[in-house]
Amino acid sequence: MPNMAPAVVPSGVWPSPISAATVAAGATPLSQLALGPGGDIYWLAGRPAEGGRSTLLRRRGMETVELTPLPQNVRSRVHEYGGGAYAVCGDTLVFCQDGDKRLYRKVGDAPAEPFTHVNRQRFADFAIDTARNRVVCVREQHPQDPASHAHPDNTLCAVGFDGSETVLVLGNDFYSSPRLSPDGRQLAWLSWDHPRMPWQGTELWLASIRDDGALDMPVKVAGGEDEAICQPEWAPDGSLYFVSDRSGWWNLYRHTKNGPHAVCPMAAEFGAPHWVFGNAMYGFTSASEITATYIEQGVSKLARIDVLTGQLTAMDTPYGEIRELKAGPGFVAVLAGSPVLPLELARIDVATGARDVLVKSIDTAPDAGYLSVPQSISYPSANGRTAHAFYYPPANKDVQAPPGTKPPAIVIGHGGPTGMTVNTLKLATQYWTSRGFGVLDVNYGGSTGFGRAYRDLLQGQWGIVDVEDCVAGARYLAQQGMADPDRLIIRGSSAGGLTTLSALTFHDVFKLGASYYGVSDLKGLDQDSHKFESHYNEYLIAPAAEADAVYSQRSPIHHTDKLACPMIFFQGLDDMVVPPSQSVAMVQALKQRGIPVAYVELEGEGHGFRKADTIIRTLEAELYFYQRMFGLHDADLPAPVEIHNL
Repeated sequence: MPNMAPAVVPSGVWPSPISAATVAAGATPLSQLALGPGGDIYWLAGRPAEGGRSTLLRRRGMETVELTPLPQNVRSRVHEYGGGAYAVCGDTLVFCQDGDKRLYRKVGDAPAEPFTHVNRQRFADFAIDTARNRVVCVREQHPQDPASHAHPDNTLCAVGFDGSETVLVLGNDFYSSPRLSPDGRQLAWLSWDHPRMPWQGTELWLASIRDDGALDMPVKVAGGEDEAICQPEWAPDGSLYFVSDRSGWWNLYRHTKNGPHAVCPMAAEFGAPHWVFGNAMYGFTSASEITATYIEQGVSKLARIDVLTGQLTAMDTPYGEIRELKAGPGFVAVLAGSPVLPLELARIDVATGARDVLVKSIDTAPDAGYLSVPQSISYPSANGRTAHAFYYPPANKDVQAPPGTKPPAIVIGHGGPTGMTVNTLKLATQYWTSRGFGVLDVNYGGSTGFGRAYRDLLQGQWGIVDVEDCVAGARYLAQQGMADPDRLIIRGSSAGGLTTLSALTFHDVFKLGASYYGVSDLKGLDQDSHKFESHYNEYLIAPAAEADAVYSQRSPIHHTDKLACPMIFFQGLDDMVVPPSQSVAMVQALKQRGIPVAYVELEGEGHGFRKADTIIRTLEAELYFYQRMFGLHDADLPAPVEIHNL
């Protein structure tokens, strides 16, 4: 049969096989790699269909085994963002159970048994100290009365397998990355204090461990108020390595008696902001070689580094994002993806480059004819800046837009705000492009992956630089003929929600917006924020003495008279980072002004949505909202969300 010509269908309503259910069911969240003896590889997999729980899997040889079946949920909530929820050493596994916040130990094939009590503690970032029958970890102790709103107390703590808890280090506001030396006689860790965040300034400490298990004479070996350290690691020979941005780039260093020694200086990022515990971007594949992933212009690369000469040898991979890396003898395990590969777990032989894919986040990817391959673009923004983004053009092999028309475009401001958008295949993006929307995913000023100077562009400028870069990106698309200037949309989550609300309130480029648990009231965010971020606005916006006036200027909730664009809001009712009151206040203001607005609140969801039915509900509601506002919705179809003020 001859090939059928694509049907002509208006952009925004193209029929697509990538449904909201496909997005919800098709991608398994993969995270938190670890290695065990004999080349065993461990990781966490999300289970959206099981209430969004995380379960621990192990690959041994050709067999994959689930170690934490229902109802177990391996998750830490320290700093609210968690991470570092388990550790492996020999045949011993330690993990944090989300429901009761207790620590569990599993030895060999025996069932997991709790060894802490139900209490006010949370734990994360474990180093198993087998010689002393304990784990060293970060402990976050919450107040007896939650209504007091007092901040928790953070320490480095040794938790014995008998349930005993001994504080090893206290006095700093935050701790992370306790790492035992190969001989078990030294401990390295990171600490930092308010008002800094860990990507602004941290300190690397080193101490000997006494016979009684206490620490002896801690010494600061690197870091400070304006130097961000991450990922301390011990080499097989007992040398201490770490990543520092003292050069303006997160590079590798070795601790020596003469101070930090730069291993492989270059204008690239070998580290990432500490939002979650336990992330790794390098490791030792032999006594003389590091294998590392690094980021250049927002794209990840893989390389081998000689620890003595610093010589870097690039490794060929199909990936544009390498999210995590764990190194074993002669191999690395990576969580990685590319524009045509969804996130996957792969084992890579560093000598040959041979790649064995162990698991994919999407078992069966959509036909390539429905996938949009992003273009990496840079474009001019305000005050002479250059902003960076990935542009996804509409793509669907079955249809085409009417001649002479331009597609609607969705501009995405990522959360973070130090985050970084990547080009790994995401069904949530393809959901839009396969329906005829273009998508511009923006790495605005403040994003990671472009050096500290770019990351610091948001200092005192949150709600300005990020917004300007998103607005400039939308204008760039329209000027280049890549988007319909009358159908420009902006959407964002968390910090990206503030970007969305500010762009719609203070600029007139966008016609619609979607906010996922976004910030509308900066002062309210300060009042309600958890400990980890309770001083972050001092860096992002203004010191406390000046804050009230600046908050009022930049908070969209105080300027709803300037907002005339329809919006849809999505909010988890269990969100402890951006409380529901933020979204509710904005929705009420828009209702009162007569602006079309929709609001979807979700029970059992926090900061970031995990449940399959939530993902389906929100995507379908958002699509309906855009189509309804642009006059594209079929009136005979049911409405998945109520829109007020139509």
